[in-house]
Amino acid sequence: MTGTETPTSKAGAVPRAEAVRAYLMDLQDRVCDALAEREGRPFREDVFPRGAGLSRPRVLEGNVIERGGVNFSHTVGAKLPAAATERRPELEGASFQAVSMSWIVHPANPYAPTCHANYRFFEATSVGDDGEEESCWWFGGGFDLTPYYGFDEDCVHWHETARQALEPFRDELGDLYPRFKSQCDEYFFLRHRQEPRGIGGVFFDDFAESSFERCFAMVRSLGDAFLPAYLPILDRRRVMEFGERQREFQLYRRGRYVEFNLIYDRGTRFGLQAAGRAESILVSMPPRVRWTYDYTPEEGSQEARLYDRYLTPRDWLQETSG
Repeated sequence: MTGTETPTSKAGAVPRAEAVRAYLMDLQDRVCDALAEREGRPFREDVFPRGAGLSRPRVLEGNVIERGGVNFSHTVGAKLPAAATERRPELEGASFQAVSMSWIVHPANPYAPTCHANYRFFEATSVGDDGEEESCWWFGGGFDLTPYYGFDEDCVHWHETARQALEPFRDELGDLYPRFKSQCDEYFFLRHRQEPRGIGGVFFDDFAESSFERCFAMVRSLGDAFLPAYLPILDRRRVMEFGERQREFQLYRRGRYVEFNLIYDRGTRFGLQAAGRAESILVSMPPRVRWTYDYTPEEGSQEARLYDRYLTPRDWLQETSG
């Protein structure tokens, strides 16, 4: 469902895209500050004006965070790219604004999981049969976790933080957590491998099931939940000792991340089709990765446990409360 209406402006009102832009740029600052504190060095920032829009990618590479990419983008275009219209064919030829922030963290320690998050707002404008402009808008986003060595307490904390962020909207929008969790499990699935990318989280798209203000409040709640969800996990695992075996397995499993982003990820496809800066879009890739032909983990090993316990559909909150 999407919000559809004739564009109007109330006195003193901030346009929708500008309100989302201000929030996401602030969130980018907060996420970068927290990660830079752990690395002990700042992010590199590039700024690229794009007409009425802006691209502001930031990259950090170090000893704790082998690669972290935290990107903000505001794109204004005369025609929606195919990645959007193949799912919304009625918007073929519509002009649009897309405001998004996405980030990916690939820690150096194999016991620390990779994490990904993205929040985006689209507003498309077309001219109806009566000659009047009509606009529709929607939100999308969420966050997911990709461990290489699983820990139950990390999985529970990740999902519980997501559930709590959505709880304030239950009365009006229903119980969003199980719905968004299911959508996350479905989306972050490598069909050619028949396996999930990780332990999931929450994911939503085409979301406009209440007023803009209420939907935006839900997005802000999830955006603000990312640091409390991820930082305790990163802080626990980044100090654990590891050896060559764990490092080699991490590099092998990172290959799954690359496969998903290049084959299935909508944001990657949209960015490239919208003529975005490829260097910024592909910063989500891990800096080092390997593929091993026909790899099978040793039975009973930590590596086998990832497949047996963590790369399988599981309701972490139900298990711990039952």
